[in-house]
Amino acid sequence: MSWLRNPWGQARWLVLITGGYILWSVVPVLLAIAFAFNDGRSRTAWQGFSFRWFTGETGSVLHDAALRDALGHTLLLAVICVAIATPLGVALALGLQRWRGRGGGTVNTLMLLPLVTPEIVMGVALLLLFLRLFGGIGLGTDAQAIGQVTFTLSYVVVIVRGRLVSIGPEFEEAAADLGAPRRDQFFRVIMPLLAPAIIASAAVAFAISIDDFVVTQYLSSDASTTTVSMLLYSSARGAPTPALNAIATVNLVITLLTLAFAYFVYRRFAGREEATSIATLEV
Repeated sequence: MSWLRNPWGQARWLVLITGGYILWSVVPVLLAIAFAFNDGRSRTAWQGFSFRWFTGETGSVLHDAALRDALGHTLLLAVICVAIATPLGVALALGLQRWRGRGGGTVNTLMLLPLVTPEIVMGVALLLLFLRLFGGIGLGTDAQAIGQVTFTLSYVVVIVRGRLVSIGPEFEEAAADLGAPRRDQFFRVIMPLLAPAIIASAAVAFAISIDDFVVTQYLSSDASTTTVSMLLYSSARGAPTPALNAIATVNLVITLLTLAFAYFVYRRFAGREEATSIATLEV
């Protein structure tokens, strides 16, 4: 009867709880994906298997202008976000890692604030910023891209700094002892070692950008700046067709493939534990 006094100490209870949680989390998603392949217009009654909502001639993701434009705008923002946030994040990570003067701790704390700040607070703050101080930019694609870079930058810094800590200063010091100039130390020693973290951070930034709703919604201007997440939110409570499930499935697949790519690249060149931490950042 000892197991009754400490049921949490038994592995079988942990297996049951973990399995139940996974089912609770995954089954609704799988149901939504399943109805993306429904042959009929119902999102609740199965009417046969079909790809009509992905590639059909009418109402599909491929041929519906609203769905296609939303997906295109989502990918555009993600590409812009990666192109800006990745190099900035790498530069900030290198600078913060080597900052030994006063104020270093404060700056490090400020850099992590976007990770803990509620997204709705950041969305409202950025909205007021573009309306009051940067009216020349206004709302729209530019504002959405800047907003996404603002909160994805911290993820890049955390990933790259983690890699910097794991490799340590020994390689750079060895290169300096062998007479390599600062330029070669950086481009021929540090950057190749950081390459897995840079690729992984870019993939995580891409996935986060694709999935973002709050900040992107606040900074949108018109229908041309609608993303997939915004479209799902605005249409789900109406009477949509399974095409909405189809575009959500496409979005989910892109996100999962991106994170899987980041995980395997980082695991291949860094380590399993670090790769796992990278994969769970976006979750």
